[in-house]
Amino acid sequence: MAANIERRPWSIASKFLAGVVLLAVSTYLLFRFSLMIPPFILAVILAYVLSPVAGTLQRRLRIRRGLATVFTYVILLGLGALLPALFVPSLVQQLSDLNVNVQEIAALVESLLSQDILLGGLRFNLGQLGTPVIEALRALAEPVFGRTLGIAFDVISSFIWAVFIVVVSFYLVKDSARLKQWAKSLPPEALRADAQRLAGEINDVWGAFFRGQLVLALVVAGIITMLSVAVGMPYALAMGVLAGLLEFLPSIGHGIWLFTASVLLFFQGSTWLPIPNWAAMLLVIGLHAVFQQVDLNYLIPRIIGGRVRLHPLVVILGIVAGAAVAGVLGIVLAAPTIASARILGRYTYSRIFDLEPFPEGQEGTA
Repeated sequence: MAANIERRPWSIASKFLAGVVLLAVSTYLLFRFSLMIPPFILAVILAYVLSPVAGTLQRRLRIRRGLATVFTYVILLGLGALLPALFVPSLVQQLSDLNVNVQEIAALVESLLSQDILLGGLRFNLGQLGTPVIEALRALAEPVFGRTLGIAFDVISSFIWAVFIVVVSFYLVKDSARLKQWAKSLPPEALRADAQRLAGEINDVWGAFFRGQLVLALVVAGIITMLSVAVGMPYALAMGVLAGLLEFLPSIGHGIWLFTASVLLFFQGSTWLPIPNWAAMLLVIGLHAVFQQVDLNYLIPRIIGGRVRLHPLVVILGIVAGAAVAGVLGIVLAAPTIASARILGRYTYSRIFDLEPFPEGQEGTA
């Protein structure tokens, strides 16, 4: 009998009031539990990356999803225990030495700037200019290098959050099929086809970014480490890891790494090549120019594709905004977030002006 009850649709005022109340409650909950948002986002990212692995194990071994998820996390934990034992001690030592080295470079710059300069019969002393420059250099370098070990220890000490991330991501991977089915049923019937199309495009963006970017970062880290060893770069392993991490910052990551490498070689020189410091710096600049073209024209198109293509200015502005809103997590997620917003913005604009939201030939260009 209850199924035959005819319900009157809500008025526009009722719908508006319900929407405002839901928005207010959601905003309060986000503010109240803001501490849990970054770990939850990390759990979602981890589940997004590992879900295809669990799916592959499920198909190949013909086992249930839960058991495939268990195998996936056993492999993950095994790699998580093996890799730090092999690389972290050497990496931590190099980062610690790099921190001391930055202070030495700052002292050397101060000494160079404080010398008298003879120009056109006039003698200039840049000592007054040198002091603020050195203070700025130290202020910029210490948060990056000086706190590296502190950040590492903070991450290790945050055991509870690590467990939270692993547990939440485990259930997201295990129940991913059920969650996808639930998400597909949320939009009204009239909008369901459009919602699935939008979800597919956004999924392509984030899939290309995370899985492709992870592979790309590992490849770049390996290549840069080998090149750094070949040219005698100080702290070759640390610089290789830095290059891999900076691949998550499209458009500006290469510039940050090249500036850091140039400063190191200019003041420290090659560890084994018998060439002047300036020559070692120019050698790395030349090699990096070649590698950048290989990265942009071969590695990125092959590994990631063109789905996250954004103008460099848009990426830089997005990184600044992401840093202001969500810190490091906002910086890393700026590019795919902007690409996803572009897809939603294109769809909204098309619907407002009665245009075709999915014109032919635009698939995969987001």
